[in-house]
Amino acid sequence: MKQAIVARTDVGMGRGKLAAQVAHASLSAYEDTGKRTRTQWKGEGQKKIVLKADGEETLFRLADEAERRGLPNAIVRDAGHTQLEPGTVTCLAVGPGDDDEVDRVTGDLSLY
Repeated sequence: MKQAIVARTDVGMGRGKLAAQVAHASLSAYEDTGKRTRTQWKGEGQKKIVLKADGEETLFRLADEAERRGLPNAIVRDAGHTQLEPGTVTCLAVGPGDDDEVDRVTGDLSLY
């Protein structure tokens, strides 16, 4: 099992901002996951990958695909306290879920 977090490359997030947004996405999708899947994923080491997206439209397209496949997912919007405007969409988490299912949604993206 794994979780893929897809982060936008076009909004100019610094490393710390990126790390915080990825963490928000991971936790939000985890909370959207059933107990059995959460337990299995935690037992397997909570595997995660961080991938690149070129814009907001890509995140929403991937979220729709994850939803159609029944995968937990979460879109993150920044609160706007530091680097970004309030409501800026920054990341999407897909999973945790079976590796193959997550890859069907995010497998064409490059590592961040």
